Amino acid sequence: MDEVRIGIIGLGGMGSSHATYLSQGQIAGAELAAVADIDPARLADVQDKYGAGVQAFAGANALFAAQCVDAVIVATPHYFHPPLVIAALENGLHAMSEKPAGVYTRQVRAMNEAAAKSDRVFGMMFNQRARGEHQKLKSLVESGELGPIRRTIYIINNWFRAQSYYDSGGWRATWAGEGGGVLANQCPHNLDLWQWICGMPQRVRAFCRFGQYHDIEVEDDVTAYVEYETGATGVFITSTGEAPGTNRLEISADRGKVVLEGGKITFWRTTESASKFLVEWPHGFGSPEVWKCEIPSGGGAEHKGITQNWVQAIRTGSPLLAAGAEGINGVELANAMLLSTWTDDWVHIPVDEDLYYEELQKRVATSKVKEGGGQVMDVQGTF
Repeated sequence: MDEVRIGIIGLGGMGSSHATYLSQGQIAGAELAAVADIDPARLADVQDKYGAGVQAFAGANALFAAQCVDAVIVATPHYFHPPLVIAALENGLHAMSEKPAGVYTRQVRAMNEAAAKSDRVFGMMFNQRARGEHQKLKSLVESGELGPIRRTIYIINNWFRAQSYYDSGGWRATWAGEGGGVLANQCPHNLDLWQWICGMPQRVRAFCRFGQYHDIEVEDDVTAYVEYETGATGVFITSTGEAPGTNRLEISADRGKVVLEGGKITFWRTTESASKFLVEWPHGFGSPEVWKCEIPSGGGAEHKGITQNWVQAIRTGSPLLAAGAEGINGVELANAMLLSTWTDDWVHIPVDEDLYYEELQKRVATSKVKEGGGQVMDVQGTF
């Protein structure tokens, strides 16, 4: 395939962002061919914004029926990601889903099963995987240079949001419209990175606070503790109401400690195994010698990088950096944290899908989705 014709489903903040760089020819081997949205106001000036040849459709079904695209990027509210991806695959289209993969694992699993039966390329918009520092840290962990991981600490509370952000869309920050708060909206990036680099835990104990800082019904503050099968432990802390925030991932291991913060990786490397030194050192208060290493990193095209990688996979069969099937892992972690809070207990991975769905529906039943689709906010600089 020489040129992949791409359609965007959902012209909110992220959908508009994808449409802009595609229409400007920033993705080699791809063109923006169509957009779809249920809000007529968002379709009024499509040709002026994105080019005379871009077709506009009043919804995904109309776009599918027109058979004018080879692939779609789904950038709608979260609940619609799985059904729209499934519909795209069934219409013979390649599909990319914005994060999160869905709201609950049961619907994401159905999407993954549909993708497995298809010969189409299914990707996830995990733009943070395209950043150089995240790729470098993953490579360092996988190299074995750190030795076995002992503890992971991820503090990611620089997702500050004003009340006006939550008021900008009727579906935002509601159980019925969004299906969650910071874990469903901002932290799919970080939950994905955490498991992508450090692996999935086997059980979770979490404490979510709902509407702690904002007039919303979903979680805007989370502290979670996890345990891994290896015996390692981890802590995940996030919030949308603290300023100034922190974005720091620290991994303690048998051969030292590595910290990712401010886009920089610092590795405090012990000259010998800490566990070996602990057993053999005869003088009580000693500790292994440590070398401080600054690891070069950085760069990466984020969303455009993931889109380019997906287009290349469609055209040549090359591997995906963010395969769609992997999207379930972050949803699993988010579901586990919420379910642990709701039941005031440990939750094992994989999550009890039926119990989670039952508990979610209790909250959906009393959810207050506001009228109106809300404004399209500029998302640049918020990734």
